[in-house]
Amino acid sequence: MVQEYQSPVRVYKHPFELIMAAYARRFPKCPLIPVFVDSEIISEDQSEDASTVVTKRRCMIDIDAPRLLKRIAGVDYLYFIQKNTLNRRDRTLHIEVRNETFSNRVIVCENCKYTVHPENEEWTCFEQTASLDMKSFFGFESMAEKIAMKQYAASIKKGKEIIEHYLRELEDEGITYIPRWIPPVSSGTAAAKLLLPPSSTPRAIPVKSAKDRLPCKDPSCSMELLAGSPDDKLDADYIRRYLGDLTPLQESCLIRLRQWLQETHKGKIPKDQHVLRFLRARDFNLDKAREILCQSLTWRKQHQVDFLLDTWKPPQLLQEYYTGGWHHHDRDGRPFYVLRLGQMDTKGLVRALGEEVLLRQVLSINEEGLRRCEENTRVFGRPISCWTCLVDLEGLNMRHLWRPGIKALLRIIEVVEANYPETLGHLLILRAPRVFPLLWTLVSPLIDENTRKKFLVYAGNDYQGPGGLVDLIDTEIIPDFLGGDCMCEFPEGGTVPKSLYRTAEELECEENRLLTDSIYKSASIFKGAPYEMLIEITEASSVITWDFDVSKGDVTFNIYHSKRAPQLPKKDTLGAHGITSLAGPVNAQLIDKNWVLGQDYSMVEKALICREGESVQGSHITRWPGFYILQWRFHSSPACTASSLPRVDDVLASLQVSTHKCKIMYYTEVLASHDFRGSMTSLESCHSGFSQLSGATTSSSQSHTSSISR
Repeated sequence: MVQEYQSPVRVYKHPFELIMAAYARRFPKCPLIPVFVDSEIISEDQSEDASTVVTKRRCMIDIDAPRLLKRIAGVDYLYFIQKNTLNRRDRTLHIEVRNETFSNRVIVCENCKYTVHPENEEWTCFEQTASLDMKSFFGFESMAEKIAMKQYAASIKKGKEIIEHYLRELEDEGITYIPRWIPPVSSGTAAAKLLLPPSSTPRAIPVKSAKDRLPCKDPSCSMELLAGSPDDKLDADYIRRYLGDLTPLQESCLIRLRQWLQETHKGKIPKDQHVLRFLRARDFNLDKAREILCQSLTWRKQHQVDFLLDTWKPPQLLQEYYTGGWHHHDRDGRPFYVLRLGQMDTKGLVRALGEEVLLRQVLSINEEGLRRCEENTRVFGRPISCWTCLVDLEGLNMRHLWRPGIKALLRIIEVVEANYPETLGHLLILRAPRVFPLLWTLVSPLIDENTRKKFLVYAGNDYQGPGGLVDLIDTEIIPDFLGGDCMCEFPEGGTVPKSLYRTAEELECEENRLLTDSIYKSASIFKGAPYEMLIEITEASSVITWDFDVSKGDVTFNIYHSKRAPQLPKKDTLGAHGITSLAGPVNAQLIDKNWVLGQDYSMVEKALICREGESVQGSHITRWPGFYILQWRFHSSPACTASSLPRVDDVLASLQVSTHKCKIMYYTEVLASHDFRGSMTSLESCHSGFSQLSGATTSSSQSHTSSISR
């Protein structure tokens, strides 16, 4: 398996020339890097005007590995070839590193670059990418890979420290700036007099203070970028300030997942804090985090969770009997939520309002928690990504163990665990009664192990002593019902009157309305049975727009036009006799098998292959009235030729999609030409899921009649 690394952008608040002088002091050997034993220059070439210098070095590395492994490998040192291309005119340094030792067994590639900061020409940026492909290593592939990654991570962490050490060394020697390179000219010419000041040496470029042209670091500015552009990058200072201290490999996972989102979800992507939560929930396993994040983004889009805080208004009954609310913050600055579960009539609320209303209430609380975390990050000047929750169980009894109520609780926990990972800092359970162990037995299997470790349970008045409530929140904000002096501004609960209970039919009707209250629809695509949607157009130049997510498998998207109205297929013979097909439900086919492409119908858009996890938006401006068919077809990888063997990735992919079934979630709309606000040649829309970004979602392209964007 190929291991990859991508660094954030590291910013040095010094001019490029000064950074290059510090970098040059790392050679031929660097005492600050013990594994870097020595280096020698193999070749050095420069252009006629000396603006470009290409230097090749052979570097000797002493890897900290078990002596037995070194003896088996038959080497004491590893050798690498480093190629540095310094462009003084453009003020860039590109570094390419390849391994010379064991190059037939292991492939190590590293690329680094120093460039001028795009917003401040007197600052310097550094970026680094690397890959390790361990093909074979005497049967010790796993051990060698772990050693290599450990050594590499350690060297990355020290990289910036080393440059800063040599910068201080230069400063101690009185070198605080170095002149920029200027093209050589003949003395006495007019050009020379224009390029050089009166003195015989070029004038130095002074170093500006750190506050000059400082890039915006506020989340409302720096984080809310149009992150659909691949040029959007994270810098190390921003990560440390707003996301916390991450190891180099954790930073790499965040950046790579963010880049994947930029490539597949054009326009809007999740906030960096939210992406990081999913990575933490899966111990920074990139593939697992990407899978659950995509599922969550699809869920958010389908249920329009992004707009919940603006659209959700709790029913009056819920406002009167729901005993919970936000209450200041804990000692670490985390938002603090208090829930008096023992005083809440959960059975009455479920009978009067239904399960879906309670779920939406909990989702709105989580959305508000995310918002408060961002606000507290700005207020306290440090990363705050989770909140603390206090649950008071005084009054909990067997009424709370009512089976439909437990069912609703379990579903709420399942939804929250899947879509709000790593948002809980601590969960304090106070005054737990004797029935609590029974309740805990029911709900604990659905709670992630990392989350369970954050639970603190106190029986009776144990919370009042050392290690209790006073260790987590200030004494002046301890709620009055727990013996403090601070009043909590939320209802005290009570029993919901039975006169407000609704019948099972009424609750079912209400829940169905809430469940289907979405503009998005779901569809399954089977191998040999595409999903097709018919749109009738009566006026030319109407605009068909679409927005769909591929939640499972790969699909091919097509758009066809026909002047003939497609006929729905007749009910199959087996179905007419009440016999269900063994293959399950089959999509209705609108394109008749006897139709001929180019005669009975025509393709109006080029087929588009959409991969699992991608979000696709676009439009088509119709040329003719008639019937348009949007088709999603199962896409399978092309078969290997006789002369080639299948790749491992292809084999694994085919095993994962063994059911030959894909799933999409889609929304379509037809707009009149005068109502279309985008470009009249295209609509290049963007991902509309959980986003930190502005609403700029359209741009035009050069397509003649339409565009499809991802």
